[in-house]
Amino acid sequence: MQKKEKNKFSLIKVLGICLILILLSGVGVMAMTTTMNTIKIQLSNGYEMTTLTSKTNVKDILEDNNIILKENEKVSPGLDEEILDNKIIKISNKTEQEIEIAKVSESGIEMTLDTLLDAYSAITEKIEVVEEAIPYETITKDVSNGDSNTKNKVLQAGQEGKKLVTYKVKYQKDVEISRNKISEEILKEPINKIVQVRSNSISSRSEVSSRIDTSDINVSNVYKVTAYCPCSRCCGSYANGITAMGTTARAGHTIAAPSNFPFGTRIRMNGHEYVVEDRGGAIKGNRIDLYVNTHAEALAWGVKYLTIEVLN
Repeated sequence: MQKKEKNKFSLIKVLGICLILILLSGVGVMAMTTTMNTIKIQLSNGYEMTTLTSKTNVKDILEDNNIILKENEKVSPGLDEEILDNKIIKISNKTEQEIEIAKVSESGIEMTLDTLLDAYSAITEKIEVVEEAIPYETITKDVSNGDSNTKNKVLQAGQEGKKLVTYKVKYQKDVEISRNKISEEILKEPINKIVQVRSNSISSRSEVSSRIDTSDINVSNVYKVTAYCPCSRCCGSYANGITAMGTTARAGHTIAAPSNFPFGTRIRMNGHEYVVEDRGGAIKGNRIDLYVNTHAEALAWGVKYLTIEVLN
């Protein structure tokens, strides 16, 4: 009986030793089949380190080496990519453009990558020289105290001058985004228009063309009316939509007039009522500038000669 128990114990012992040998051989096979890679990691400060790892995922390799990316850093290949042929992981600083794009993306705004890149596309500057017209002024000569037969007439026709203006223009994707005047050179001085008028003549309220017949209206009430918008081409460096009076310019309401019209003066022209809230370097004499919303509207308005009525 003791012999049988001894033989049974010996058999169990042999089986246990065989099982251990099998497990050890399996571990050995696994160790032999695991590939170890030498990976070079380049940090953004220029420091380089080499690590021996069996892992191939970039994120796993960085975590094993206790490397955490900062907000202004990026890694190549990406965190979710695998290291295959090139055994180098490079960490570098993001550009300002990439940081801004990341901020927009994190804010939850749904935008495509192309839209984001367009918003931060390169801005180019150009120097442009443009020939521009210098408007002439209309000067009135009151002859009310003279001969009663004296009629209204143009004594001297007006003629626009010319100037060369140098601008620094900024473009983004070939679209102009700003224009600042650097200098200007007068090529030809304007010739003022001189009109002989009688103050007791009949005044017309209708729109008058540039070929106005001065024999039946009070020319002193006829103004050259142009239009402007809040862009840099119209207002230069003061393109902020705030008038000289300190109010916010409004289309269909705000006009720029010469200084002899106090701020707040209400003027009716072309069937509409406007308020003097702004000034302008070229707004002198018989000139009024009408505020509109866009530069396209200002160009479409062009130049009109209108009679005005001061309401207060």
